[in-house]
Amino acid sequence: MNDYEDTKLRVRYAETDQMGVVYYANYLVYFEVGRAEFVRKRGFSYDEMEKNLGSYLIVAESQCRYRRSLRYDKEFLVRTRIKELRKRTVTFGYQILDPSDESVFAEGETLHVVTDGSGRPKSFPPEFLRCFRGEAPA
Repeated sequence: MNDYEDTKLRVRYAETDQMGVVYYANYLVYFEVGRAEFVRKRGFSYDEMEKNLGSYLIVAESQCRYRRSLRYDKEFLVRTRIKELRKRTVTFGYQILDPSDESVFAEGETLHVVTDGSGRPKSFPPEFLRCFRGEAPA
């Protein structure tokens, strides 16, 4: 299994400004799409984690570095990986890439804390830690 997952997307008109350039906040949305696909390809979904185990991944920090403009109707990849996995937190790293040459449009990361339904930090459920690590379910 790869250490990363690629998700292919295309810039929609509604995601751009008047000049046809992707509005800066949409990169965080692209990160979220990449993250959701990453965990899905690892064998679970956020929905399962929330409904079945009462565990939530809240965003505690986010950052993005913009390297060059991404424009309307351009196909791009969201490359997602886990940078750090701890007992109660996970940090995802992202690159927004041109699929033709893998040049970088933007890169960033998000730090997530596992919480219960009341927002109190808790440990990752073991089955989800295994999935994040790319291990087979127990």
